[in-house]
Amino acid sequence: MAVAVAEPETIWKPTIEELASRPVVIEVDHLDWSFGARQVLFDVSMKVHEGEIMVIMGGSGSGKTTLLRHLVGLMPPVKNRVKLLGKDIGSLKALEKLELRRKIGVAFQFGALFSSMSVAENVKLPLRELAHLDEKTMDIMARLKLEVVNMSGFGNLMPAELSGGMVKRASIARAIVMDPKLIFLDEPSSGLDPIVSSALDDLILRLREAMGISVVVVTHDVESAFKIGDRITVLDRGHILACERPDQIRINPNERVQNLINRRSEHVEVDPEEYLRRLAGD
Repeated sequence: MAVAVAEPETIWKPTIEELASRPVVIEVDHLDWSFGARQVLFDVSMKVHEGEIMVIMGGSGSGKTTLLRHLVGLMPPVKNRVKLLGKDIGSLKALEKLELRRKIGVAFQFGALFSSMSVAENVKLPLRELAHLDEKTMDIMARLKLEVVNMSGFGNLMPAELSGGMVKRASIARAIVMDPKLIFLDEPSSGLDPIVSSALDDLILRLREAMGISVVVVTHDVESAFKIGDRITVLDRGHILACERPDQIRINPNERVQNLINRRSEHVEVDPEEYLRRLAGD
């Protein structure tokens, strides 16, 4: 007897034209950055529109983490280079920065849950630090956000009792507990098996649909990037090689872009004399 197979759920995505007509919520304008003598970002410019999912991709050492740290305000401020929600991060005073942080959420690569706190207490932490709410209200808000990420009933568990995928979802619940306008996700699918990773991608798309938030995702997961991204920014050695729709990225003629999305290694010619000079410290 034939078994009916349910069609996969279609998750709404706005068109690029729809997104382009919306306000700009993130603007990076000709950003350079160096660590000592080593420059890691070169003239980086990009824009993210309201409700857009922007994926930032790049290999190890490409500068994507440094760019993310600038976007979330974890690097020393540089005036007139990074704007969030129309505010120049480099010009904000302490109270203005605090107010801006109420409108953004961040989920770090490995979850960054506090091991001594329950899942619910981890989720409530931004409310405790940034909002003036009574305990009952915070409990309700934490339960609501855990429900959103399909973790209802897990609030009393400790982080050590969670699977990798659950840690990621709990981290996202904490990132959205204050109903931010922007969320930043650092390698959300890192270390997860393909099925859990796909479910997390669906969650990100549903969050955008339900909450209307703008999302910036830093990832090296090519499949995930093409599934969730409205546009993909490809960074290589601190330079932006492309910032286009996924279908345009697939046919981009740049060899380094193709190497990244097709997981091809680059053959590097090594000059023997230069190699010896480096080893000798000359």
